[in-house]
Amino acid sequence: MTKPLPSGTTIGILGGGQLGRMLSVAASRLGFKTHIFEPGANPPAGHVADRVTTADYDDVAALEAFAASVDIITYEFENIPTAALDLLEQHRTIRPGRESLRVSQDRLTEKDFLSGLGLRVAPYENVETVNELESAINSVGTPSILKTRRFGYDGKGQSRIMSTDQADQAFSDMKGAPSVLEGFVEFTHEVSVIAARSTDGDIACFDPGENVHKDGILATTTVPARLTSAQRTDAVLLAAKILNALDYVGVMGVEFFVTSQGLIVNEIAPRVHNSGHWTQQGCSVDQFEQHIRAVVGWPLGDGTRFVDVVMENLIGDDMNKVPDIMLEQNAALHLYGKNEVKPGRKMGHVNRVTAGAK
Repeated sequence: MTKPLPSGTTIGILGGGQLGRMLSVAASRLGFKTHIFEPGANPPAGHVADRVTTADYDDVAALEAFAASVDIITYEFENIPTAALDLLEQHRTIRPGRESLRVSQDRLTEKDFLSGLGLRVAPYENVETVNELESAINSVGTPSILKTRRFGYDGKGQSRIMSTDQADQAFSDMKGAPSVLEGFVEFTHEVSVIAARSTDGDIACFDPGENVHKDGILATTTVPARLTSAQRTDAVLLAAKILNALDYVGVMGVEFFVTSQGLIVNEIAPRVHNSGHWTQQGCSVDQFEQHIRAVVGWPLGDGTRFVDVVMENLIGDDMNKVPDIMLEQNAALHLYGKNEVKPGRKMGHVNRVTAGAK
């Protein structure tokens, strides 16, 4: 059994974006301190953390000083350079562990891992040359979507293919990066499960949320999702299977396509997840506190949903809606403290409580 860390100790967080910000707030409620490591200046998490290190992930001295100043390390995004993790792991435990990062950092590795567990995924093929892409299109079919194996998020690093004559352009869009061609799935809607696993192997899952994306970016998450009781149970059990297979510690987002033949796993994210922001108003213990509890070795909290919630991301010029949102009843506004509004940039979110849970 892992000895839990006491309040007052320091949690190191790799990444200083809004997820790191909300993790820091949750940690402070439980009496923990946070130290952010972030290459960019003035990160959103730095506004609420106890300490910030501004340095690149190849700065050995900064990484070693960071590790020495904290008691445990976690992260708010998965694309952390392997060399930095190798160094940090020599000094401090990193939770979730390296295996979850190895799997999630490469889309091909992730698809192979999920398939190896017997889970259903969209048809896929590895693509590293134009000829391989043409062969993959013949195998997977169209429409399909070409995605870089690494570093893509929020619709970036993707090219849609509607016919074989688009192969050259799609491959050019990837700029030579190894990629995966994924076949389209006939689905009615998308859902996600925010699941947590403790150091003792206990698992707690929040209610599945129903997600709507616009331009590759999550727009809204609604709970409860449109699922039968059997589908809801399946989603939770599949998420738990993934966490156990990875010996995972912390919170993970697992995204599914809902089809007439059952649930298909879209992707996993080994961190707190945008589609779990609704838990801030929908549960006594939200996803951020749940993650902190898990990584410090505390028991998981009760994530039972007690109200219905619609979470809406505020992206770019959606910030113009803020004055009206502030006048709404049953709307909880969460702004990330980002100074510059940019198209496609997540600036905040609002959780609208719509009814009591049944």
